[in-house]
Amino acid sequence: MSNTNDAAISSEQIDRYQTLFNARKDAKVVERAVSHQGILATSADFKADTDMTPVFSIDLDTGKVANQKQSGRCWMFAALNTMRHHLADLFKLTDFELSQNYTFFWDKFEKSNYFYQNVLNTADQPLDSRKVAFLMTTPQQDGGQWDMLCAIIEKYGIVPKSVMPETYSSSKSSELNSTLNKKLRKDAVTLRQLVATGATSDEIASARDKMLGEVYRLLCYTLGEPAQTFDFEYRDDDHQYHIDRNLTPKTFYDKYVGWNLDDYVSIINAPTDDKPYNKTYTIEMLGNVLGGREVKHLNVTMADFKQLAIKQLQDGQSVWFGCDVGQSSDRQKGIMSLDAYDKNALLDMDLSMTKAQRLDYAESLMTHAMVITGVDLVDGKPTKWKVENSWGEKVGTKGYFVMSDRWMDEYCYQVVVNKKYLSDAQRQAQAEAPTTLLPWDPMGALASN
Repeated sequence: MSNTNDAAISSEQIDRYQTLFNARKDAKVVERAVSHQGILATSADFKADTDMTPVFSIDLDTGKVANQKQSGRCWMFAALNTMRHHLADLFKLTDFELSQNYTFFWDKFEKSNYFYQNVLNTADQPLDSRKVAFLMTTPQQDGGQWDMLCAIIEKYGIVPKSVMPETYSSSKSSELNSTLNKKLRKDAVTLRQLVATGATSDEIASARDKMLGEVYRLLCYTLGEPAQTFDFEYRDDDHQYHIDRNLTPKTFYDKYVGWNLDDYVSIINAPTDDKPYNKTYTIEMLGNVLGGREVKHLNVTMADFKQLAIKQLQDGQSVWFGCDVGQSSDRQKGIMSLDAYDKNALLDMDLSMTKAQRLDYAESLMTHAMVITGVDLVDGKPTKWKVENSWGEKVGTKGYFVMSDRWMDEYCYQVVVNKKYLSDAQRQAQAEAPTTLLPWDPMGALASN
């Protein structure tokens, strides 16, 4: 290993770098363009606009897009969207929405209890241990994964948006998150002190119960009280009036969605050395409902990953998926394409990495969840995919995005499909007990954009 003094930047180096910069014929042209317009605008490649025309050989009609506004509930919106597509088709309810605020309430409540349990599980570790530091960095947040929403629905059901509509804090969650996280950290102090002083299990349980009661009250103040029973009143697309009385959130789910959520499984593509294909994985300290459904992923090749999504689309059902949406994408145009920007040519440097390298070196992870509602198959092979986002209608094509197949290869990490589409070998692999990954593994990232 070289001496650190040898690696310090010298004035001679800086002079040499400046001389090399001055010698470039295009240096001032690029500097003027980038300094005024920024890297993205200057490197934008309009070829992507023509390649990403929103026309697809398989195109599901799923109505207007929803809008998560200033919250990190993309995973929740995407999952509920796949369910409302099914419900809307069955009951002729165009533009109907399920309550994202209702599931948001219970997710926050359950995440708080999950955090308390993790605090107690790590109470014998010092504050500077990596696991304790990881817990305290973000006690809870808006983000999540498919299995986490399934855990909420299996326990609490769902309701129409009309029964529990949006509030200020559901649509703009930063104030709620900062307040709740402050409370959870304060409670962590108390719980760790109780363990350190040898408090009995009953004393700890009593303190925890009081804490949860305060969390519940905070959530009622900010998100409203969760519905327990309600009447579902609506007019369908044929203008026929309907009313269904005395429903509970669980009976509503059973009657109007009726999916067996055990049939829907998470499929990932993580081509890193530590995750062999056709094996399952879970993540330590990731979840929301204690005793509920755990996060579980089956890792497959990208070819299998896409084929499973196509099979579900061909059957007329949309596909929940997770990706790194900020990579090589134009939010306003609604284009996700490796050709959207050419930074390498603009800056004359090689920024390329493999998918595995990006995961291993923290350059990429799942940041956003959306719904695939179409695909363009040419000679049986996908070229681009139709994506329903949850950022409202002012972006993309009335809220819909186009994702190139090459972009999917590089930046898509998860799809959720009915396990009936899996091969016999894949079903057998998916049923196996998962390997537990460390809490900070990139496959434990929470979609929250």
